[in-house]
Amino acid sequence: MIAFSRNDNSLLSRWWWTVDRWMLVLIAALTIAGLWLALTASPAVADRLGLNPYHFVQKQTLFLGLGFITVLSISILPVSSVRRMALIGFPVSLALIVLALIVGPEIKGATRWLPLGIFTLQPSEFMKPFFIVTIAWLLSADMHGEDIPAKSIATVVFLVSAGLLMLQPDFGQTVLLSGVWIAQMALAGLPMMWLVFAGFIGVIGLGVGYALLPHVANRIDRFINPASGDTFQADKAMEAFSSGGLLGRGPGEGIVKMKLPDAHTDYIFAVVGEEFGAIACVMLLCLFAGLVMRGLAHLLQEEDPFRLLAVGGLIMQFGLQAFINIGVNLAVLPSKGMTLPFVSYGGSSMLALAIGMGMVLALTRRNRFIERRVDPLGWRAAE
Repeated sequence: MIAFSRNDNSLLSRWWWTVDRWMLVLIAALTIAGLWLALTASPAVADRLGLNPYHFVQKQTLFLGLGFITVLSISILPVSSVRRMALIGFPVSLALIVLALIVGPEIKGATRWLPLGIFTLQPSEFMKPFFIVTIAWLLSADMHGEDIPAKSIATVVFLVSAGLLMLQPDFGQTVLLSGVWIAQMALAGLPMMWLVFAGFIGVIGLGVGYALLPHVANRIDRFINPASGDTFQADKAMEAFSSGGLLGRGPGEGIVKMKLPDAHTDYIFAVVGEEFGAIACVMLLCLFAGLVMRGLAHLLQEEDPFRLLAVGGLIMQFGLQAFINIGVNLAVLPSKGMTLPFVSYGGSSMLALAIGMGMVLALTRRNRFIERRVDPLGWRAAE
């Protein structure tokens, strides 16, 4: 364990005594799990594509390393720097989304990526954490009594962001962003009537997406009636869980990764179920649940509206993304290409999630030693 004196006033010492170390441990555990699963799931996919068997392992190791360094680097920042980063990063990410729509290649019917040499950037992944913190900044100004139409501006910002996602099209990310935005608006005190109205508009949006986007309609139809289309990946995922049973077939012994094209990305949870069993799946779920609950626990004593809205939104995005990925693997949600945080292969998603969780760690830092001296019963968290 790192040894820092409480009297040491250096940057690293202040960070060590104020950061949520349990949350940091949970992120590190997910990172290690991601590397371990890359070693077992991705060689078969690489071999099928005619690549070096360790092609995805090497890239995932790089992404995970950069991701964890990003988490640590951002967690050191003060609140003002986190807010400034979001206010700069959000318009930049929107501009990159527009650029991808104009010059990006079309892959599987979507235009979401910008090729940058050996790396492919997906700007929409980076837009999410910056969007959440920007919305938190706007809504917190309203809660502080600033004379600006904060909720109206936040609504316009959301509509622009969601509109660009739909143009790609990326229906799943739009649903995720919409859920987080509605939650932030609710935390900011939006009247119940408007929340119901927003939910009604969301239902209409789902209907429009079903009517206008064939791939969305196809996925929903296959989910409701599997006989209506190809359900190969979902069927193989369920076979993997059944084959794995309680303890799994053993590391490297799974066969689903030989057949599923997305075994190292969208369906990596099925690989966990087959090779390591239901117990490992539950343990992985506990890591995600522990991280979400730890983040939400900070909000119970939070008095700063900006931190409350930003951390609440970022934690909800993280939890919802994990929930959607696992739900798709278990065939309880329609198929959607969304990664499992810190576990699935994917550079843009990995680094964007690292930015978001680094922001959470930065915004939840507290000097607990001072808090215990000032308030020994722990009723109120000091700034």
